[in-house]
Amino acid sequence: MSLTDAKVRNARPQDRPIKISDGGGLHVLITSGGSKLWRLAYRYSGKQKTLALGGYPAVSLEKAREGRQEAKRLLAEGIDPSDRKREEKLRAQAHAENTFEAVGSEYLLKLEREGRAPVTLDKVRWLLGMANDRLGNRPVTDISSAEVLEVLRRVERRGHLETARRLRSTIGSVMRYAIATAKAENDPTVALKGALVAPKVKHHAAITDRRALGGLLRAIDGFDGQIMTRAGLQLLALLFPRPGELRAAEWSEFDLDTGIWTMPATRTKMRREHRVPLPAQAVAILRDLKELHLNEALVFPSVRSSRRCMSENTLNAALRRLGYGKDEVTSHGFRATASTLLNESGKWAPDVIERQLGHIEANDVRRAYARGEHWDDRVAMMTWWADFLDEVRDLQVQRP
Repeated sequence: MSLTDAKVRNARPQDRPIKISDGGGLHVLITSGGSKLWRLAYRYSGKQKTLALGGYPAVSLEKAREGRQEAKRLLAEGIDPSDRKREEKLRAQAHAENTFEAVGSEYLLKLEREGRAPVTLDKVRWLLGMANDRLGNRPVTDISSAEVLEVLRRVERRGHLETARRLRSTIGSVMRYAIATAKAENDPTVALKGALVAPKVKHHAAITDRRALGGLLRAIDGFDGQIMTRAGLQLLALLFPRPGELRAAEWSEFDLDTGIWTMPATRTKMRREHRVPLPAQAVAILRDLKELHLNEALVFPSVRSSRRCMSENTLNAALRRLGYGKDEVTSHGFRATASTLLNESGKWAPDVIERQLGHIEANDVRRAYARGEHWDDRVAMMTWWADFLDEVRDLQVQRP
């Protein structure tokens, strides 16, 4: 006899579990504690098995019967209902666990294992934290383009256009990592290309006029602050590295006898070893600095701790102290100064200049063939550049 809702509702527990059948293998198991559990008995591959369909009254008689029908359908297709239920449970668990925050943490760990620079990792952490405020608890499979856009718009409305652009890129990187690790199937940031207000490109302020450059060099030579700060500015002009690469330089990287500075891949932006030919003028500055810090690992230690390098604001602050505004020159701008004037000289091939700047060819095919160091040309160029700076230092300029 088929069950009725009233019969299930009014059934009372006994000293031992009892079963009340509805037919077709479906029955309600009433435990001695009073729980009423739907079960389906069936055979699969010659074996007797039982499928749990939930508890009454959360699962009604009608829903239990629907579960029986679905199980019968799967059996007709040669599928074990218990296996299907287990798979669905695992998918649901993975769905709940693969949140944006969890996948973002995995992605960050991947970057750490790849040896990305600490400053890069800090930026990614900061951007992920910004995204996690709204997306952190969302499964990556459920995140829509509209949700991501709202996160980006909040940043954009505060006027942080470049941050919004970088945030979109970082969210996209996490989503593509999720796709690569079979946690998601699409990247919602793809549809947002062109949706954000494009920030105006702002280049690092730099001096490219020879007479003005001469005035800057004389001002640096007359700097009356810390000797290390003055030396740092002088070396920026002579060697035009990225300021962070210079500030964190260690004495073990320098061979002053052969005149070579070898930056390890872990400290360069492009994650590849970069060698810098040292002209005689740079070697002289470094030898003087070495006498000041005989027992220290860092070339430019912080005034507060010899275990930390000079802060990133020190060099720019020195330029302001010399009377140069941030719209006139920055520590990073020495790279633009060198690039402009070296190219204008017509003496050096663009590839030589780009290699000395530590740039990597953007074109994949060209990069595959342009692997040369151009070392001899770079040695000659850096010597010429140092001598050129000595010449322009004597040029007079009137500054307003």
